[in-house]
Amino acid sequence: MPHANRVSRLLRGLLAASLLSLGAGASAAEISILNVSYDVSRELYKEINPVFAAQWKAKTGDTVTVNQSHGGSSKQALSVAAGLEADVVTMNQSPDIDILVERGNLVAADWRKRFPHDATPYTTTSVFLVRKGNPKGIKDWSDLTRAGLQVIVPNPKTSGNGRYTYLAAWGYALDKTGSEAGARDFVAKLFANVPVLDGGGRGATTTFTQRDVGDVLVTFENEAILIAQELGGDKFDVIYPSLSIDASAPVAVVQKVADKRGTAKVAEGYLNFLFSPEGQEVIAKQNFRPRDPAVLKKHAKQFPPIRTFSVDEKLGGWSAVQKTHFADGGIFDQIVVNR
Repeated sequence: MPHANRVSRLLRGLLAASLLSLGAGASAAEISILNVSYDVSRELYKEINPVFAAQWKAKTGDTVTVNQSHGGSSKQALSVAAGLEADVVTMNQSPDIDILVERGNLVAADWRKRFPHDATPYTTTSVFLVRKGNPKGIKDWSDLTRAGLQVIVPNPKTSGNGRYTYLAAWGYALDKTGSEAGARDFVAKLFANVPVLDGGGRGATTTFTQRDVGDVLVTFENEAILIAQELGGDKFDVIYPSLSIDASAPVAVVQKVADKRGTAKVAEGYLNFLFSPEGQEVIAKQNFRPRDPAVLKKHAKQFPPIRTFSVDEKLGGWSAVQKTHFADGGIFDQIVVNR
């Protein structure tokens, strides 16, 4: 009898251990989230995602898959507003997140306060990419208005990249001419030299580098460096203008979707990772200017000093800019219709 009791206790112990083991296995979840982002951040998030997933698994035991969707920033924001179920959005301008607050409260109204640096893990700026040797002698924005020059820029109505180019040129012209009328005339001349308006930054890159259209591509610094690296330093040069724009890239959890899908914790962890030393290191390697001073210092050679201004300090803020320049019938539409 004592022997039977021992066997029974042993069996109960084994059963308990196996149930415990099953419970532990069941607690490790498989989760997927969707990051809806802008056109030229593909390579950045391709590298960020596996590093984050490995760190998250080590911390929680959960397996996370981060899916990516890329396109013109404003177009992407409208897709999310129309029902594309993004758990996070990582855009290149704040209006493309504000619209998700306005349309259906998809994003929390205080999204800027939920992460450091007004929820912008990095910044970049608009620069020029020219053919090797700079045959047209392009040095500054004023050169882009010369007769006969072809300038490649994505459409400011659908692309944050294009919008920053337009506003960088406007800010430069404000400094040079001292008036809104002078800035308008300058930007009109520049866009008269744009032969095609691609929907996003990557489309503009293809037009310039593969279709060989244009004398200069105006794009984000990270994209210009990437093109020069990937396609060879013997084909293109990067030119820094005397003044450009601060293009801080904002991020937010799409709270309504994340709450519904039960992914809020992972979505928040994913965006917090962007501000961590590991995330900042990947950001710098992908030629975006990191926020972490130590990481920026380590990669200082990559990022030459450039004088920049922000939309808030020089142009009255994004809300004013949207209404004046980019709303239907605004200054940009007037310029394009008349070019």
